[in-house]
Amino acid sequence: MAIGSARWLGLGYFTYFFCYGIYLPFWGVWLKGTGLDAEKIGLLLGCGMVARFVGSLLIASQVKNPAQLITALRLLALMTCLFAIGYWVGQQWMWLLAVMIGFNLFFSPLVPLSDALAATWTQQIGLAYGPVRLWGSLAFVISSALTGVLVSAYSSQAILLLLSVGALSMLAGMMLRPATHPQGNERQGAAGGGWAVWRDLLRENAVWRFMLCVTLLQGAHAAYYGFSAIWWQESGYSASTVGYLWSLGVVAEIIIFALSNRLFRRWSARDLLLLSGICALIRWSLLGASTALPLLIVAQILHCGSFTVCHLAAMRFIAARQGAEVIRLQSLYSALAMGGGIAVMTMICGVLFTHLQGHLFWVMALVALPALFLRPRYDSSK
Repeated sequence: MAIGSARWLGLGYFTYFFCYGIYLPFWGVWLKGTGLDAEKIGLLLGCGMVARFVGSLLIASQVKNPAQLITALRLLALMTCLFAIGYWVGQQWMWLLAVMIGFNLFFSPLVPLSDALAATWTQQIGLAYGPVRLWGSLAFVISSALTGVLVSAYSSQAILLLLSVGALSMLAGMMLRPATHPQGNERQGAAGGGWAVWRDLLRENAVWRFMLCVTLLQGAHAAYYGFSAIWWQESGYSASTVGYLWSLGVVAEIIIFALSNRLFRRWSARDLLLLSGICALIRWSLLGASTALPLLIVAQILHCGSFTVCHLAAMRFIAARQGAEVIRLQSLYSALAMGGGIAVMTMICGVLFTHLQGHLFWVMALVALPALFLRPRYDSSK
């Protein structure tokens, strides 16, 4: 069965972020339901983030020929399903550690490779990226809200059930045949680089400042990703309310994605990073100060600044580069900012949460603060 390429990719984004909308806000809740304490939960989530870092940097970068992208996505979806099933097999500490590492190792490269496929089809068939990518954010809203309702009605086991259904749906969708196959050539597939190329890229002043800035801004989300659901439930909010709060953040994200070209057409990546840093400081300060519902709502709306504007800045900075540097920077951004930085901070948060509880978000504000001064001075993205 063949479907339109835009629909095929939109379905891929939808099913991936449906899973991610379950895993990101609620996996700490599921782990707590297995009887683990906060330190072990933080360690497991952190190890999962390290696996995301490795998968994004090493696995995604191995696919150099665009013609291989669909096959790679199908194989990664299959491996993700197998490890999702592994969560049903047992809940012993070492088993969960192994399964979480494997799950994240193969789950994480799906987004950078899907983005690479979108870029290929943009050149090949004029694919409009924004309207396709919005399906992913919409799926996140649906799954996080649905998971919250089901956990409130039943138990934390609903989290694993929905994740498994989502992973199987993702594999089924990717087994469909897109109307257009991405085109590549042998020269693209043979393009190498090695460590020397990565080293030279990171030695460039603008690049290392950019990478450190986005890693701090994204890493500051670790307390939110790993422990906000637990903290809000301990503060008296139901799982369904937690799901709605998470969904509110992503609704704000969708709106900014949809209006980004109109709002930020003349903004450089450096300007966007400043705006993101200011939003992050306000957001984490609000979450650290109180769990009052009006402040939580404001803080969640600011997700469009702390995360979405930062992501837009990264895409603008990367897109301004030339040739193979675009692919390398995309891999670095996915691995360091969206993987490694959050992994380290999640493990730290696991230790600190026991002692600080909600005051942990003040630490996240301190993490984001240096980003205001580390923005790259030279910026060709304007």
